[in-house]
Amino acid sequence: MLVSAEDMLKKAKAGHYAVGQFNINNLEWTKSILLTAQECNSPVILGVSEGAGKYMTGFKTVAAMVDAMVDSLGITVPVALHLDHGSYDGAKACIEAGFSSIMFDGSSLPLEENVEKTKELVAICKEKGLSLEAEVGSIGGEEDGVVGAGECADPDECKAVADLGVTMLAAGIGNIHGKYPENWAGLSFETLDAIQAKTGDMPLVLHGGTGIPEDMIKKAISLGVAKINVNTECQLSFQEATRKYIEEGKDLEGKGFDPRKLLAPGAEAIKATVKEKMELFGSVGKA
Repeated sequence: MLVSAEDMLKKAKAGHYAVGQFNINNLEWTKSILLTAQECNSPVILGVSEGAGKYMTGFKTVAAMVDAMVDSLGITVPVALHLDHGSYDGAKACIEAGFSSIMFDGSSLPLEENVEKTKELVAICKEKGLSLEAEVGSIGGEEDGVVGAGECADPDECKAVADLGVTMLAAGIGNIHGKYPENWAGLSFETLDAIQAKTGDMPLVLHGGTGIPEDMIKKAISLGVAKINVNTECQLSFQEATRKYIEEGKDLEGKGFDPRKLLAPGAEAIKATVKEKMELFGSVGKA
């Protein structure tokens, strides 16, 4: 049974920890993350970008797989299925497909249009009991073709969007998606502090969790970040373990070419990364 992210994030904000959003790309990814959440007794948010949704043949397939998997694996911790960086049409499609949480990323639209579309989605999500994430100020790096340079959001704009009734707010504080460049300036805690001062109890979201130093992550959580998105790090762990398996020639031994064997080291590596993040975010034992 999928749940909205509202309850888990309110608890996280009040308890000064964060819930991880781990993006899924296929069955192995989903299974590894769910099993780790159960093992760690941690709430979890499964993120699906529009590109990954398309890759998995559509949002209906994703929702059906996740729903069935939660049931088949006997997962009892809270699980939210969340559209990551959704367009307006993508948000509507995911609501219809049975997602329990939606992110509408109107950050590239003029503020008025972002506000208008966010208002409409707030009303639909409230009626259906889903959580809604909005974004103000673009997050740097590349996310499904949207490129931003790690700008900082305007705290007044953040308040204006928060006041529309969204569940959580992603605000740019110098964070970027993907691997961080050598010359990255770090997170702007001044901006984060100013945003929290204006948005109060609203859970804040940190995108681009891969590669931010641990002390910065902990400081961001202390300043109101209750949801942290991780994607690239799991992909890199998976790639490294798979490369090692093939370089060691294990795919040539016996039935080592069987995809279940070939993908197993990568799936285990994802589990280890997710567990490490849940420990860092403080969500272990919080389900």
